[in-house]
Amino acid sequence: MSGLLALLDDVAGIAKIAAASVDDITAHAAKAGSKAAGVVIDDAAVTPKYVTGFEPARELPIIWRIARGSLINKLVILLPIALLLSAFAPWALPPLLVLGGCYLCYEGAEKVAHALGAGKDHGGPDGSHAVKDPGKLEEQKVKGAIKTDFILSAEIMTISLATIESDSILLQAVILAVVGVGITAVVYGAVAVIVKMDDIGLWLGKNGTTGAGRALGRGIVKVMPGFLKLLAFVGTVAMLWVGGSIILHSIGQMGWHGPEDLVHDIAYGASENGAVRWSITAAIDGVFGLALGMLLVPLGAKVIAPAWGAIFGADKADKAA
Repeated sequence: MSGLLALLDDVAGIAKIAAASVDDITAHAAKAGSKAAGVVIDDAAVTPKYVTGFEPARELPIIWRIARGSLINKLVILLPIALLLSAFAPWALPPLLVLGGCYLCYEGAEKVAHALGAGKDHGGPDGSHAVKDPGKLEEQKVKGAIKTDFILSAEIMTISLATIESDSILLQAVILAVVGVGITAVVYGAVAVIVKMDDIGLWLGKNGTTGAGRALGRGIVKVMPGFLKLLAFVGTVAMLWVGGSIILHSIGQMGWHGPEDLVHDIAYGASENGAVRWSITAAIDGVFGLALGMLLVPLGAKVIAPAWGAIFGADKADKAA
């Protein structure tokens, strides 16, 4: 009997340690996720533009394909790379983030240039402007979304890794995995709700049991097209803002603190209000991202898009598009 009691006591001790470990992982994951909240919002704002324009029946399958690609980005590619670079070559992270930020600035600026009437013959790094076949258009849009997600996911994972106060590689890996899965579920769950709201409104308008419910459904149907356009605009702005922010912060980490310090001094000199300071910082980051992106747009068709396609293994048909 004493042996059984001792065994049960050991099991209880192990259970307590396991519970403490789970609590520790949950706390670290929550902290890491909150630090990356800004990029998460940008990710949610950017993605719906890749789904608009398709048949309603294809919207959720497209979102699932992008979400699956996002999980592969985070868990299969970025997580091991982040751990290896953090352990053996931490100096390589900022330059890689600068390259990613440049791509975001380029893509965002290209959208702005296209909206202003420039470059209508090359409409985007994903090549979707020239694709007429719906199936091929879907493939191009999904690939474009996954490429953009890769940059945002890299920033999310890098920010998350920087907040983990542990030298244990195993604990870092588990926390990053929890953050990656959780953020992907939140982002693409929100995107799924957003893109299906018009269908929900249509159903309410026809099947609502009360007049107020049917009126709400009709209101949703009327509002959603404008809301999706606004969200696409926000997504473009987010690309420029996040891209500019990534570059300024990363070159600061590389030793050139002047640009980031200048933005900081302008924001903090303008107001003592935290929200105002944040808004000024974001605006400057966005303007910088747009200016840099506009400089990169002329290189897009000849250099950036082919190089990006080569990195991601784009086939010849994609490149031709």
